[in-house]
Amino acid sequence: MTTANEAITTIFDADNHYWETSDAFTRHRDPKFADRGVQVKEVDGLSRYVLDGEVFQWLPGPADVHPRPAPGSFMDYFVGKLSREDFDASFNVAPSIHPEWYNRQERLKVMDEQGVEALWMFPSQGVVLEAPMLDTDVEATIEIMRAFNRWIEEDWGFAYKDRIFGVPFLNLSDPDKAADELGWCLDHGARVVAIRHGSAVTAYGLRSPADPMFDRFWGLAQESGVVVSSHDGSDHTYTDMYALLSRVWGETNPVEVRATGDNMKMMGSGTAIGALMKHRNVHDFAYFLVAQRLFERFPRLKVAFIENGSAWVSPLLHALEYLGHGGEYQPSPKEMFIEHCWVAPFVEESVDELARHLPVERILFGSDWPHGEGYSQPKDFFENVANFSIEDQRRIMYQNARELTRG
Repeated sequence: MTTANEAITTIFDADNHYWETSDAFTRHRDPKFADRGVQVKEVDGLSRYVLDGEVFQWLPGPADVHPRPAPGSFMDYFVGKLSREDFDASFNVAPSIHPEWYNRQERLKVMDEQGVEALWMFPSQGVVLEAPMLDTDVEATIEIMRAFNRWIEEDWGFAYKDRIFGVPFLNLSDPDKAADELGWCLDHGARVVAIRHGSAVTAYGLRSPADPMFDRFWGLAQESGVVVSSHDGSDHTYTDMYALLSRVWGETNPVEVRATGDNMKMMGSGTAIGALMKHRNVHDFAYFLVAQRLFERFPRLKVAFIENGSAWVSPLLHALEYLGHGGEYQPSPKEMFIEHCWVAPFVEESVDELARHLPVERILFGSDWPHGEGYSQPKDFFENVANFSIEDQRRIMYQNARELTRG
């Protein structure tokens, strides 16, 4: 009998990453912002990220000079087999021996070896840095993310050789600048863009990305056919909710312990509230995109949820069903989510369970390579879809992302 690995000779990975080099956020920055936003400075002999005069503890520093974990090295952590000491010790791979983490020509060679035809290439550190910059300097954040997108386009390309689709990260704090930045990205070939899975920090306060003030941005996204994705990262707009739950239940606030540099806590473990809130942000983000009628106003939008897992999908659909009672939404909120949204489950999750709630046409494969929490080899994900027909495995592992990207 022909196996899926034999029948499906190439795959399309919707969750791949580079590691940012030391000048990723500064190479194209306007010099007048040199002392604002994120800076790269030597601290105690190490190159570190500095925000608002303080060393940023979430990240060790630029990944081209700091050891990183080997791909797949956290898999035992997810099933409770990795001790805290072993987890911390896994951050030990010298970047110099992995040029494919930083260089697109070297990455293409590895993709050929892995059987990966094409991939979406997301930030590793950029998805973490936007939120804390917004806490102190919104104007600088807008500029840093603009500069970062120029680095992505220059070093990786938004559609390099129609195989590496670098994903620009768009900040929504200024609606007009966000739309202009999306236009620049589209002009330079972007097929997929990313926004943070939380409220936009604007001059008018926190605003949902589905607020009509962003309609020029969404209209351009619809007209162009670009995929708007939400990739897991940091989001500080729920800080008050973390604090409230911690106070009500007498628990440690995970927002506070993150500043200690504890790797396990920064991965979202080690506190009761952190585990409770694991999927709250993305669940609520998706809910309000539908509830605030974004897909009614823009019926051809395509939204993808990457590295946010899939455990939140079932409770979201239940909430959307409840929202739809009374018939005020046409089509129903649940139907709108399924029509417009694609989901990439975590590598350790059950794809069979996700398929109980979403059709296979809305499920994406993502390996998270070369991160420690992903697979060591992208094709290892075939184990997760072994119970599907070869036709459905091909759709999940290849066709869905290919059709979203190339039409």
